[in-house]
Amino acid sequence: MKVFIIVLLISLAVYAGLVFLQLFLSKRQNKWPGLILPLLFFLASVFVLMGQLAPEEGVTFGFILSIAETFFWANIPTLILLAVYIACREKLRRKKQLEKMDLQDLD
Repeated sequence: MKVFIIVLLISLAVYAGLVFLQLFLSKRQNKWPGLILPLLFFLASVFVLMGQLAPEEGVTFGFILSIAETFFWANIPTLILLAVYIACREKLRRKKQLEKMDLQDLD
């Protein structure tokens, strides 16, 4: 039980660190660094899918459903990191517009 708690705490710390790294990268002036982590997690989810072998009896509806479910669950971190990216970029966009309006008011 102690090992489980330690692994859980380490996992939470790693995920929190990734979110903070995503926040840092998303707040950069250049928009591309903020897309690195979501892209890496998306590629990891594709590799997870590539690891699934087709059953011997052939591709069935159940297998396709299993692939879709795996793809969904593997992309939850991607979606979270993209949400952080979009929120940060929207905040930067709003700030830039306010600065532009302030400059226009001064004229």
